[in-house]
Amino acid sequence: MATEAKSEKEISVEEKLKALYELQTVATEIDKIKTLRGELPLEVQDLEDEIAGLQTRIDNYTTEVQELQKQAAAHKAEITEAKAKIEKYTEQQDNVRNNREYDFLSKEIEFQTLEIELSEKRIRDAQANITFKNEEIAKATELLNERNIDLSQKKSELDEIVSETKQEEEKLRERAKEIEGMIEPRLLTAFKRIRKNVRNGLSVVTIQRDACGGCFNKIPPQRQMEIRLRKKVIVCEYCGRILVDPEIDTPSEPME
Repeated sequence: MATEAKSEKEISVEEKLKALYELQTVATEIDKIKTLRGELPLEVQDLEDEIAGLQTRIDNYTTEVQELQKQAAAHKAEITEAKAKIEKYTEQQDNVRNNREYDFLSKEIEFQTLEIELSEKRIRDAQANITFKNEEIAKATELLNERNIDLSQKKSELDEIVSETKQEEEKLRERAKEIEGMIEPRLLTAFKRIRKNVRNGLSVVTIQRDACGGCFNKIPPQRQMEIRLRKKVIVCEYCGRILVDPEIDTPSEPME
C-alpha cells in the first residue's frame, strides 16, 4: 500500500494531464468507430421490435380466426338442430287433438325459424370477420417478410462493420483501461462526468487560437500561460472542460 501511495505521489501534474489527453484521444477514436456504425444498431433493434410486434399481431389474428371458425361451426350445428325440430313439430301438427296444441307447435316452429335466421346472421358476421382478419394476416405477413429482409440486410451491414473495426476497438479499449489505471480516481471521475455531459464527448481540449477547443470562448493570456506550465489541472470557466496546451503530446525536451 505504501508503494502504491508513493508511486501516485510521484506522478506529476504534467504526467496526469498527458494521461488525460491520451485517454481523450483514445476515447475519440472509439467514438469514431461508433459513428462509423452510425444508426445501424438502433435500426436493427427497431426492426427486431417491429418484427416481434407483427408476429404477435399475426398470432392474435390467427387465434381470433380459429375462435370465429369454432363459433360459425357451432351456429351451423344449431341450424341443423333447429331444422330437425321444425321437421318434428311439423309432423306433430298433423296429429294434434286441438287448436291449442296446434298453436303451441306453430309458435315453436316460428321460434326455431327465428333461431335459424339469427344463427345464419351470426355465421355471416363471423365469416365477414374471418375474411377481414385473414386480409389483415396477409398484410401483416407480407410486411413481416419485408422487415425480415430489411433486418437481414441491416445485420449483414452491421456485422461487416463490426468485423472490420472489432480488433481496432478492442485494442483501443484495452489501452483506455491501461491509461485509466494511471489516473487518480477523482480525476477519472471528473473526466467521465464531463465527457457524458458534453455533446461531442470531449472532456480534454487544447487551446486553439487563444480559445477553448471545446466551446471556443477566449482564454486570457495569463490563463494560457498557466496552462502551458502544466503545474495544475485547469478547466474552462465557460464549459468546464479540462484545458491543455497544444504541445501536450510533444515529448518534453531535456533541460540544459
